Amino acid sequence: MRKLLILILVIITAAVAGCKTIPAAGPGDKKEKLPLEEIWEENDEFVRRDPVKELLSELTLAEKIGQMVIIGFNDTFIDASLEKLVTENHVGGIIFFGRNIKDSAQLEALTKSIKELNSMNRLPLFIAVDEEGGTVTRLPTENTRFPSSRELGKKNDSELSFANGQAIGSKLASFDFNMNFAPVLDIHSNPQNTVIGSRSFGADPGLVARLGVAVMAGLQNKGIISVIKHFPGHGDTSTDSHYVLPVLNHDRERLDSFELIPFREAIKAGADAVMTAHIRYSKIDESGRPATLAPAILTGLLREELGFNGVIITDDLEMGAITRHYDIKEAALEAVKAGADILLISHTYKLQQDALDALHEAVEAGDLSEQRIDESVERIIRLKLNYNLF
Repeated sequence: MRKLLILILVIITAAVAGCKTIPAAGPGDKKEKLPLEEIWEENDEFVRRDPVKELLSELTLAEKIGQMVIIGFNDTFIDASLEKLVTENHVGGIIFFGRNIKDSAQLEALTKSIKELNSMNRLPLFIAVDEEGGTVTRLPTENTRFPSSRELGKKNDSELSFANGQAIGSKLASFDFNMNFAPVLDIHSNPQNTVIGSRSFGADPGLVARLGVAVMAGLQNKGIISVIKHFPGHGDTSTDSHYVLPVLNHDRERLDSFELIPFREAIKAGADAVMTAHIRYSKIDESGRPATLAPAILTGLLREELGFNGVIITDDLEMGAITRHYDIKEAALEAVKAGADILLISHTYKLQQDALDALHEAVEAGDLSEQRIDESVERIIRLKLNYNLF
């Protein structure tokens, strides 16, 4: 394995030979962008047309709510549950795991068939995956394995990290993926942290920021939406949010000087999407809620203070940090109220359907405004347009 990682690093290093600077973050090798706004003269007056708002106004409530959910499924083919969620619920995206992938041919056929299934809908799908490199990889085993963030951190080379992002992006694009839940911007400051470990670039916030932004830019350069994670930081925990709800007692001064540094830099560099952490920050939000459900963190800190105007995606709402404390309907509604645009629900059909139903019921009951739904769906449509998914 070590020889393989070294070989990959050598290949990537060769690819950036002679490269002096990292291109600015943003889609690079994509097709020409579709216009997000058109202005023309009509009756001696300038008329402003926004295709996104026009499309948004035409969507049904069911179509809009569907866009706010990314779902996982359990087979290597389109099963009945997946078909229903795509064709009847109009879900906005699908995440792939190892359980969905056998080999390259099967993966190519599956992503193609899912896109064909969705062709009757008015909006395209996010086709997403966790391809971080190292231990967190989903691609078929016959494909190249990419180095972990820790390996890149030891090299401490921004150009190499950018090239690694490009290499991952190219491979994902070849399988019709358009979204990657990477890179991890958590700082591995706690040696007892078992869930982050080699997924982090290291223990120094400056290093994590520099290399993380480079990987993000490399993915974007190949037309892959990079989702930075896990906001506002999962690196100093000693428990795993897949099973329990971690609690951190850091105050705002600590976050500003440490955990938030990589996220601030990524937002400045053009981050498109952020994934939340299921962690309770007791001194930042007195409600006792995990960050995923906390308005003070998602809206107050991320949106208003850090100025992030992209798409906010929850970590999987089926993780123990959420399910041990909240019913899925409550969690889904509270996450949206907190500021999340997309709910990630990766495993269970019933929970996916319950979450969709919860948003419908909340709008009908007046507990959630359709204007709030529209705010998220507008951001989602703009992101899909920006990456030419239409």
